[in-house]
Amino acid sequence: MTRASHRLCAASLLVLAGLAATPDYAAGTASGTSITNTVTVNFQVGSVAQTPVTASNTFTVDRKINLTVAEVGSATTSVSPGQLAAVTTFTVTNLSNATLDFALTVAQQTGGAGAHSNTDNFDVTGPLIYLDSNNNGVYNPGTDTAVTYLDELAADTSKTVFVVADIPASRVTNDVAAVTLTATGKNGGNVGSMGAALTNDSGTANTLLGVETVFADGAGATDAATDAAFSAKDDYTVLAAALTAVKTSTVISDPFNGVTNPKMIPGAVVEYCIALTNAAGSATATNVALSDVLPATTTFVSGTIKKDGTVNGAGVCSGGTAVTDAVGYNSGTKTVSSAMSDLAANTKAALIFQVTIN
Repeated sequence: MTRASHRLCAASLLVLAGLAATPDYAAGTASGTSITNTVTVNFQVGSVAQTPVTASNTFTVDRKINLTVAEVGSATTSVSPGQLAAVTTFTVTNLSNATLDFALTVAQQTGGAGAHSNTDNFDVTGPLIYLDSNNNGVYNPGTDTAVTYLDELAADTSKTVFVVADIPASRVTNDVAAVTLTATGKNGGNVGSMGAALTNDSGTANTLLGVETVFADGAGATDAATDAAFSAKDDYTVLAAALTAVKTSTVISDPFNGVTNPKMIPGAVVEYCIALTNAAGSATATNVALSDVLPATTTFVSGTIKKDGTVNGAGVCSGGTAVTDAVGYNSGTKTVSSAMSDLAANTKAALIFQVTIN
């Protein structure tokens, strides 16, 4: 290489270094951008300045395909058995240097590790993907729209999407359903319809003035690197109320023995206690309601309905506070009923009432 050639290369490198000093964005210079630089060579002949010599070079920035999909938050989504429209949330970010469409798919895992040190053991029902249409980060039924792709996502921008599904009623505490959201880059430029598949030009020679496409994405949860796609996991973990009920009866008095060693003979007063327990580590049981149809061979004793106020104690069927009969007993249907307080994990409550044996 001649000395002049060395100087020309050095000058070109300086110009390119100047271009590289622009702000460092994730996407970088937009694809299709023409970059031109010109070098000027000044020289003299016999101490006389001559007309400078110039040389220019132009090339076109190629398209780099890169993206990420990320779960929003760092914890599993807690759900209840039978819950409808349970939501997991993801962001899709276009790290490419071009506007692209992104096809969206959701897959359910079959066994194996979930996203949060747990193990998948069931599938949710009817998972769909919704776009956060009003950009508030919260799933709003009727506002957010079901989608199969993101349309015209600009470089260095993100969209929030929701995977929304129903939880089977038969699931129990600590059951896990893992889902994977995958976004795949597609050609942009046609608003309102998903673009065609991308082609990776990494194995072909650069045309300098044409726009080649290079897949530069990393490996996601279930996809490989340089496949123009990225995937991320999230999961649903069931937290159920483990509510149990035990009904006991105790004879209080009879017509012959009174309260001393009473027997369950006609005319005896019998006290029922319905004891409720919600196990430790369970979800709070809400809207708890009891309904007990009395046997035809018994008669309700007016004024005896009580709710036990003891929680976390063994004596759940002792004590209690009397409530009005009109609230808890229907003489027409011979039904004792009561709305109970919410029952948190590891707590107890009881409904107590008396009948006489006919």
